[in-house]
Amino acid sequence: MTEPETANRPPDAASLSCQVAPEQGGERLDRYLAGAAGSSLSRTRIKTLIEAGRVVVDGARAASASQIIRAGQVIRVDVPEPTDPVPAGEDIPLAVVFEDEHLLVIDKPAGLVVHPAAGHETGTLVNALIAHCGASLSGVGGVRRPGIVHRLDKETSGLLVIAKTDAAHQGLAATFADHGKTLGLIREYLAFVWGAPAQPSGTIDAPLGRHAIEREKFAIVPAARGRHAVTHWRVLQRFGAGASLVACRLETGRTHQIRVHMAHVGHPLIGDPVYAKGFRTKAARLPPAARACAENLTRQALHAAVLGFRHPVTGETLRFESAPPEALRALGEALAQGDGLAPPADHK
Repeated sequence: MTEPETANRPPDAASLSCQVAPEQGGERLDRYLAGAAGSSLSRTRIKTLIEAGRVVVDGARAASASQIIRAGQVIRVDVPEPTDPVPAGEDIPLAVVFEDEHLLVIDKPAGLVVHPAAGHETGTLVNALIAHCGASLSGVGGVRRPGIVHRLDKETSGLLVIAKTDAAHQGLAATFADHGKTLGLIREYLAFVWGAPAQPSGTIDAPLGRHAIEREKFAIVPAARGRHAVTHWRVLQRFGAGASLVACRLETGRTHQIRVHMAHVGHPLIGDPVYAKGFRTKAARLPPAARACAENLTRQALHAAVLGFRHPVTGETLRFESAPPEALRALGEALAQGDGLAPPADHK
């Protein structure tokens, strides 16, 4: 191990450079770095740095915390300076669907992260909300997630409600915790999926938990170590045998729930880079226009289209609808024109 480098250090980071000794070859990367860094970095912090792309092995970004290292490899770690735990407001445009003194509903575009996290400290919805709402949002629900009572994945578009006051936050949190059983919550998503479900509708009741090996993923797990998750779905349109448009209504709201549940029943979302990897070859069998739309899609084909709830302060019943963004509309039109998968090349 060499001394921490001071030359050529990025202005916002400390730098650590190590060379793996012969007796250290074969170790996991995170364990090696924990020993090399001593008490200055925890295993959790090291994993976060690896996931954020701040650990480089022989000039290449580290693949994972469990990567096995070899003797002689040079490992560099860039450790950013601690950031202010309170996010700053940023002038990021918001598509506001509804707003009053207690809450607002926005139509989130794909690509926008909801709240700051490792690798996404700025440019998030929270940064935009702080700028939009000003001091009224301060402290509502915590400084890192002010006003947030539910979330959408970065590449999922659609409707989100945000609390602007403590009273609204408490009421909305109770509504979402109730999962629509008694408090009238409605969350419906539009999803373009691979294949054509045999039945017109169904319910997926399968607990979700972290994937045993790929920790950034979620999976169906035994009830003892998972969280209760229920998705109700119905087919809105079939595009031949190749793809379908389904409406998914959430009874619970777990991370990646629709994406995992639909993949579990054999119909993963088109464009999903995590749960539909085995279906990528199906795009090659789509008619040209639909194939181009599917291959150019930079997100999973999932949109939060309907959001309904009782106003936590006034008691008014609110319901909002959002049309799919252009990329998903184009995909649907192309699939409808092509009517699903083309036959295989050797089909007679």
